[in-house]
Amino acid sequence: MQAPYSRSLGELLDEQAGRCPDAPAVLHDGRSLTYAALNDRAARASAVWQGLGVRRGDRVAVLVNNRPEWLELAFGAWRLGAVLAPFSTWSTRAELDFLLADSGVRAIVALPRFGQEDYAGILRDLTAAPGRATMLLLEEYAAARDAARPLPLPAPGDGASAGDDAIILYTSGSTSRPKAIALAHYLVIENGFNIGERQGLGPADRVLLSPPLFWAYGGVNALPATVTHGAALVLQGRFEPAEALDLIERHGCTAIYTLPGMTDALLRHPAFARERTRTLRTGLTIGSPQDVIRAAEQLGAAEICNIYGSSETGGNCCVTHHHWPLERRANCQGFPLPGVALRIAADGGVEVGGPYVMRGYINASAAQNETAFTADGWFRTGDIGALAPDGTFVFQGRATEMIKRGGINVSPAEVEDVLMQHPDVAQAGVIGATGPRGEVIVAFVVPRGDACPTEDALAAHCRRLASSYKVPDRFAIVGALPATVTGKLLRRDLKAAADRLMRTGA
Repeated sequence: MQAPYSRSLGELLDEQAGRCPDAPAVLHDGRSLTYAALNDRAARASAVWQGLGVRRGDRVAVLVNNRPEWLELAFGAWRLGAVLAPFSTWSTRAELDFLLADSGVRAIVALPRFGQEDYAGILRDLTAAPGRATMLLLEEYAAARDAARPLPLPAPGDGASAGDDAIILYTSGSTSRPKAIALAHYLVIENGFNIGERQGLGPADRVLLSPPLFWAYGGVNALPATVTHGAALVLQGRFEPAEALDLIERHGCTAIYTLPGMTDALLRHPAFARERTRTLRTGLTIGSPQDVIRAAEQLGAAEICNIYGSSETGGNCCVTHHHWPLERRANCQGFPLPGVALRIAADGGVEVGGPYVMRGYINASAAQNETAFTADGWFRTGDIGALAPDGTFVFQGRATEMIKRGGINVSPAEVEDVLMQHPDVAQAGVIGATGPRGEVIVAFVVPRGDACPTEDALAAHCRRLASSYKVPDRFAIVGALPATVTGKLLRRDLKAAADRLMRTGA
């Protein structure tokens, strides 16, 4: 498909509204907005931001879940040349206090409440301090938008340029505070387009997005991949498997952004039937080879792509082609995307270079840049991987997650994949724990349906498929693995459970 000519995100939506004005851009909660309608709302959102004193280069925040307002606020800010800082809707008061101070946003639009958090009350307190952001609650913003006159795009040279920051993502990691990552307009557009190309997206596609837009997976991956191809985003406000199945069936979704825990939740739900997901064709996922195979064969997204990347590398830096044989897609993360350079250090560490890598952490986290980058400017991902003879990348695990058993490195992901090949296993989580004579391998297994796999049977299965040093020392049969609300495995919680098991036996 022809790439868009726009080099800034505000211009991108305007371009697509001109190309396909009547095509659906976003579907959510019974509402459908065409590209022309979304562009009009973005132009009105620009007027609202401007009325709050926002100018080119200023930073603004949104604390909103997946819904059309997130998109119009984002594109409205980008039309002005402002920088978007999307905040997590899982944020606590203390986290919001840090985010407001670190980001230095001039204004914030927020939900009054999400889950158990009273954001209206919290933000009234936090923004009352001198120099803090101006706050609008979502319903106040909507009223102002409807009363506003659409603000035209700035004249050439007055709006955002390709190299200006478009978005600041806050990502968690090994530090106590989230790290701030700024990504430029050209990076989000070009990398997003290339991701969509690997998926085979086109104007007729409808892309289900349940992971949040404030993640790189949503805001700088699914969003630009969809918009650059004139496709439609089907937004789910918060992942819930029954509703996700309804959305796939109702809207005829052809693509899905999923994670292993989400895929498993969909497949295990009593309302799942293969007929309901028959329209799925492509999409993205991460995980073990068995996770990819389940998404393709059982969920039905036969051409789903395997991926590798991080927020620091524009959301993804490697993606398989959708038309490859499934076995190939399952066992690697594909070639680096156009413009991405990838190399493996002597210790197996993955390093990424090229124009689609962040320029460096910013704000309080800028102090980490010295260790985050090599002397010649490559980003150290903290991952372990390898390049296959054909040039494709194979992810082996996080360096901090590798288990050193008897002096030999063991990848948890590799052991998890072996366990997932057992017919009685629905999910597996593998972690290292301290044993009496060094680190040991502990496997947590969620049975499939009513199955009751025994430790002996699981160990025998592993011995048949893997080297002896990869066979877990302990197995625990559990009802569920610790995970985020979108199904991402919480390895820190798994580590605590493994250490407890080794200490107490339970």
